[in-house]
Amino acid sequence: MNFIALKMLIGDRAKYLGIIFGLAFASLLITQQMAIFLGLMTRTYGFLTDTPQPDIWVVDPKVQYIDDLKPLRETDVLRVRGVEGVAWAVRLYKGLLKARLPNGTFQNCIVVGLDDETLIGGPPVILEGELSNLRHNDAIIVDNVGADGKLANVTPDGRWIPLRIGDTMELNDHRAIVAGICRVTRTFQSQPVVYTTYSRATVFAPRERKLMSFVLVKANPGYDLSELCQRIRKTTGLAAYTKDEIKTITVRYYMKYTGIPVNFGITVILGFIVGVAIAGQTFYNFTQDNIRYFGTLKAMGASDFMLLKMVLLQAAMVGGIGYGMGVGAASTFSFLSGRTELSFCMPWQLLVASAVAIALICIISSFLSMWRIVKLEPAIVFKT
Repeated sequence: MNFIALKMLIGDRAKYLGIIFGLAFASLLITQQMAIFLGLMTRTYGFLTDTPQPDIWVVDPKVQYIDDLKPLRETDVLRVRGVEGVAWAVRLYKGLLKARLPNGTFQNCIVVGLDDETLIGGPPVILEGELSNLRHNDAIIVDNVGADGKLANVTPDGRWIPLRIGDTMELNDHRAIVAGICRVTRTFQSQPVVYTTYSRATVFAPRERKLMSFVLVKANPGYDLSELCQRIRKTTGLAAYTKDEIKTITVRYYMKYTGIPVNFGITVILGFIVGVAIAGQTFYNFTQDNIRYFGTLKAMGASDFMLLKMVLLQAAMVGGIGYGMGVGAASTFSFLSGRTELSFCMPWQLLVASAVAIALICIISSFLSMWRIVKLEPAIVFKT
């Protein structure tokens, strides 16, 4: 009976391909949009991903997400170091400064100031130069995407000359010399990222009473991080979060206060509805065209349960093929867009969610067909 079901499905080539392409389009749209959404969400905390050394991030109590920079007092790092269970605590500056390029154009940059002594919080991958080069006079390290793109020098004849070691720029009217090129996680704002020392970053930055953005904390071995966070809050009055906690806070902020989830959610829902509409209508028409064959099988003694299994087998076959084609197309699109501003993140959980969505589409699409078969009278075979 399974062979008959598959032969019946493949025999109507036009409707067979129509159902598959409808499900493939739905799978592509759902998978691609969800992957872009997850990619954007991972970019919101990309700075945390690139800074694996600290266990705890200490910030101002009013901070709502990782880029909501509210400066701390310089003495706060000393207060944190005095908390029991803290192995070390260092300063970190992060701010948005305007860079003046050699050709006279301006570009906003994310400037990160590392602790002068330890350089903790540096870029995860150094492509050219060394992290220790930051100890040279006026030294900075620039991310490769920014060096090749927004920070590149454009000649009068339109040629782009990437920023390289030894080139200079101005940050807030202060000279900065490129001492290295690094690779970092793309930021949500897609601004170039510049690393330097904390003392130099505070010189580059406009003068304010408070400039320190974060205190990075490493816990002593064996200490519970949640308990240490509570101790820091109680002792200093500052907010202390583990890396996972501040990631969650950041994602929750963007989910709540931006239109990103709504926009992508609407697209995913439309993909689901389109899949149900195309596959459902085509699958119902396919069953309607083959109703005499189902009636013949019913007249020969086939039970309703066996006929329903045949319909579900047909739905499972087209669903599996359509899902594979859609996910494959989404993965190909992700690979081809790897060097663009688009962000993709396709964990296995996303593939499972997409598979569940396609399975629901197939179930909903085959429901009307199954209902038609259950109500079918075998006598229809003998009608002219």
